[in-house]
Amino acid sequence: MDGGRRGYVGAMRARVPASTANLGPGFDTLGLALNRYVTVDVEPASKLIVRSVGEGEGLADDSSHLAARVAIDVAGTDRLSIAVRSEIPIARGLGSSAALAVAAAAAAGASDPLSVATAMDGHPDNAAASMVGGFVAAAVVRGGVQVVRLPLDVSLAFVVIVPDITLSTARARQALPPEVSRESASFNLSRMALLMAGMADSRLLIPEATEDRLHQDYRSPLFPAAPKLLAAGVRSRRAGPGPDPRCSGSAGAWTLPSCRQRASRPWPRPGYRDRCSSSTPTWTDSWSTVTAVAVSTTPSCSGHLPPGWR
Repeated sequence: MDGGRRGYVGAMRARVPASTANLGPGFDTLGLALNRYVTVDVEPASKLIVRSVGEGEGLADDSSHLAARVAIDVAGTDRLSIAVRSEIPIARGLGSSAALAVAAAAAAGASDPLSVATAMDGHPDNAAASMVGGFVAAAVVRGGVQVVRLPLDVSLAFVVIVPDITLSTARARQALPPEVSRESASFNLSRMALLMAGMADSRLLIPEATEDRLHQDYRSPLFPAAPKLLAAGVRSRRAGPGPDPRCSGSAGAWTLPSCRQRASRPWPRPGYRDRCSSSTPTWTDSWSTVTAVAVSTTPSCSGHLPPGWR
């Protein structure tokens, strides 16, 4: 996890947005930055000090904290004071770990925070969206991360469904098969092409553009409420203005439908609960709905900035 480690360069703050990835068919490839943020401050200290506020507060205010592990690796020392303030729910499909890794790497002086976060996360889609902003396609090419900013219709808004129960990316990935058929691969490629066109021009955005055969069905047993949430989104959008696509989030633990900003009805109604019976885990706990917008700007840094962050 080198990421262009340069040695610590002094006090610095980095503020990085949340993200959603996959967006249905774009498994491990497409990402979208959203307006929930994590801020990391790193400065010299006589010993390691870790403080966290907001989401994830007090979970691990020591050397095991992800921000501490990343910052120590990048700076080459543990004589740091690290402060984390996060608005991003943990383990709920909003790229919290990727955003935190990007922010911590940047604040610790990495010249390539994206590479650091990708090495930690294992895939570049969430980290790329948090690093670059907007709607992106990302891939690892010859050992390096390649990111392309894609067109995004500014009329689109997004509704995030955040469950009360967490689902880690590692657990969600364990549900996936080791191989997929050529038919499934072709199906996803066609849907991803439709999705990219619809995200660029919302008049072209149709529900079929978010269909998937690589991950959503396999992960549904971990989130039995998902099919009902997706169906509720379609019904809600058809009752109001705007297109009615629906997507699943990064780990399948939440859904991200997109809608017109002018739409007058919420999707779905706050307090919606799953009524289906299921085995453990039981997804009958309440969850919240959050209206979000895509963030088109890159992360912000202040202090002694490394190359590429000025």
